[in-house]
Amino acid sequence: MIGKYVSILLLSIVFLALFTSTAFAAESDEISVSLNTVWTMMAAFLVAFMQAGFALLEGGLTRAKNVGNIMMKNLIDFGIASIAFWAIGFAIAFGAGNALFGTSGWFLNVSGDKVDTVFASLSWANIPLMAKWFFQMVFAGVAATIVSGAMAERTKFQAYLIYSAVITGIVYPIVVHWIWGGGWLASLGFQDFAGSTVVHSVGGWAALAGVIIIGPRLGKYGKKGEVNPIPGHSMSMVMLGVFILWLGWFGFNAGSTMGAMDLSFAEIAAVTTLAGAAASITGMLTAWARTGKPDVALTAGSAIAGLVAITAPSAFVETWAAVTIGSLAGIIYVFAVILLDRLKIDDPVGAIPAHAFLGVIGTLFTGVFASPRLVEAVGVGKAGLVYTGNIDQLAIQLVGVLAVFAFVFPTSIVLFKTIKATVGLRVSPEEEIQGLDIHEHGMWGYPEQFVTQLPPSIAKHYPKEEPIHP
Repeated sequence: MIGKYVSILLLSIVFLALFTSTAFAAESDEISVSLNTVWTMMAAFLVAFMQAGFALLEGGLTRAKNVGNIMMKNLIDFGIASIAFWAIGFAIAFGAGNALFGTSGWFLNVSGDKVDTVFASLSWANIPLMAKWFFQMVFAGVAATIVSGAMAERTKFQAYLIYSAVITGIVYPIVVHWIWGGGWLASLGFQDFAGSTVVHSVGGWAALAGVIIIGPRLGKYGKKGEVNPIPGHSMSMVMLGVFILWLGWFGFNAGSTMGAMDLSFAEIAAVTTLAGAAASITGMLTAWARTGKPDVALTAGSAIAGLVAITAPSAFVETWAAVTIGSLAGIIYVFAVILLDRLKIDDPVGAIPAHAFLGVIGTLFTGVFASPRLVEAVGVGKAGLVYTGNIDQLAIQLVGVLAVFAFVFPTSIVLFKTIKATVGLRVSPEEEIQGLDIHEHGMWGYPEQFVTQLPPSIAKHYPKEEPIHP
């Protein structure tokens, strides 16, 4: 009889333990999803705030008569990216399809039980679909914004709107699918954790195409080949923009874990800031050696270059490698800026050297410095050259870099030539001289500086008084 009661008691304990553990596991899963979602959304908010950083950086490096125009471009980029990536971009990037692009999930119109089937490439992240979409959408906005600074001070606003819609809705999502959406480069084991190639090189190559088609600003290059500096109007804006972008990069890189439970985000944040710091120092020293002064603009651009370069390898490299990558990035950036001027390629904000060139360098360095420990943890590709002694991963990285260039650059050339032949790409010489603010938007970014210079049709709306800052 006692044995019977003992048996019942033991069975009850086992049942209670199973019930409790199941309930605890369910609750634990809910907590995990909640924490991962909060972290991903906070990271996305940081990336969205990078638009403010770009606006300040680009605005400060352009002249006062064009500051409103460049700010407007950064705002409208975010608006267009949001709609385009919701309607078609996210489906092309992450939807089930083929090795080149997704063909399902348009307008995010997917029922709950089919989400992980349609968007299988993101099924590894246990967060809601809307969180995945929002995080990826802000990346699309960053890719588009890179072009605004490179083509600043001479581009028609309506032309820029067309470009922005095409790159965020079609061009950028196709590259995303190749690398992050389960496409052909993903199947090769291409390593780009947060977007040196996916985001920065895409924007950088599009910027290069645009700058080549539109030509340099009036007066930038003399008839004898001399380079005439056209300084920006506010270094304080530039530096504030750099600090905001640096902050946003923690969301960019560390947030790409899309999970707070993956504590590697702390290590990713650390290598991110080490690379940016190293690049700012070596860039400053290189500029100092070349120009005789620790140039403010070149130092600011070098910091961005280091952050771009570490974006692809941020989850794959140790701290010493991050410092190495950043140090080289700062030096390369300064010489790249000088090279573009010698080639008569006018990029007012240094976007092409920072995003195209250093996007490539950072992606290739991943194949050199990727650590076996971290590669195993991430589960993508192989360890780098310095650990294995072979170029297997470096070769894959090179294939990816060349493929993205071969797609984005010619496509962008065709896009900008088409825009030029239809609505027009460049403002008139008169409009460029007087400023895009007044001719494209009917107002000045700093109206008190220019009120006496307004065309008669616009001047009547302003009080007739001397400018505060002649």
